[in-house]
Amino acid sequence: MRLSELPRGASARVERVEDRAPGDPIARRLRELGFIAGEAVRITAAGPFGAEPLLVQIGFTRFALRRAEAARVLLDARDRAA
Repeated sequence: MRLSELPRGASARVERVEDRAPGDPIARRLRELGFIAGEAVRITAAGPFGAEPLLVQIGFTRFALRRAEAARVLLDARDRAA
């Protein structure tokens, strides 16, 4: 499952960030921001038009991500965070 598909209010754990091309700068930046394996993430809100951007929380930090950016984050479907 991808972060862009996670329902609002649901939590999960990051499995990995997928590079769309070699040296993908967006994927690299997501990893720098803390989207790394094992981290719990939660969708806290979504924008009114096309549900974009997504407000994503990791720890105590929140980020607004476009759906295309959130789609790079793969989640561990077996391990739903509490």
